[in-house]
Amino acid sequence: MKKKNKNNLKAILKEKLTSKELPSLIRGFDIIGNIAIIEIPRELTKKQRLIGNTLLQLHKNLSSVFKKGTAYSGKFRTRKLIWLAGQKSKETLYKENNIRLKLDVEKVYFSPRLANDRLRVAKQVLRGERILILFSGCGPYTFTLSKNTQAKEIYAIELNPVAHKYALENQKLNKSNNTVIIHGDAKKELEKIISKNKKNNPKNQLKFDRILVPLPKCAEDFLDVALKVTRKDAIIHFYDFQKENEFELSADKIKKACKTAKKKCKILAIVKCGQNAPRTYRICADFRVL
Repeated sequence: MKKKNKNNLKAILKEKLTSKELPSLIRGFDIIGNIAIIEIPRELTKKQRLIGNTLLQLHKNLSSVFKKGTAYSGKFRTRKLIWLAGQKSKETLYKENNIRLKLDVEKVYFSPRLANDRLRVAKQVLRGERILILFSGCGPYTFTLSKNTQAKEIYAIELNPVAHKYALENQKLNKSNNTVIIHGDAKKELEKIISKNKKNNPKNQLKFDRILVPLPKCAEDFLDVALKVTRKDAIIHFYDFQKENEFELSADKIKKACKTAKKKCKILAIVKCGQNAPRTYRICADFRVL
């Protein structure tokens, strides 16, 4: 989650930064386990090590400070991090919502800012549900739902081999016995499930009561196959990026996909999960497949 400095980073650095530099200081940062990740504006590049060391002094639970080197990019949605202070290891153990997650913060996409949304979804899960999570990463949604609900089974699909390796470790770490961790392309793995379903009789088909698609940039490209493995009245959590006052565009994407699949749907809620850019938000549209 985004931390607010209890000891006021800006006040401490007031005597060490110039009057022109101080307004550029971004005080908010992410803490993942014992690692802090901070954004350093170009104007403060020469003072970045000073800022990193100051964070270590302020927060005794931290062992490393890195700055954001690049934005999230590539098929694994990872970003380059640049070491500023403390230990150089990028592997950490993170805790949230009664679970523990081991991960490499550079090689695995992970956002601590989604902790509340993960718990929001968990609170909706009913006893005995079979759940599918696409783009599951190292398992934040997977194990939050496993640990905090009475779901029957949770299938999690992830393409990044490093994230998959950590998901298997986290499965043991959280003593999760109702999760199936799958390494592969989400669409291809779903096509395999669809193919098996065609061969099986209706009682043996693998279909889901709830599906999560937490990849905002292209989640709509996977709605077609996701809709093929839903049970009647299943709920899908569809993530998207939208500008303020344009959230209905996500609802339009859902309705279009359902119409193509010859299914009816009902939008249950559209909630903000965090800000992605000025006036642009990561949102989650919860909808029921009728």
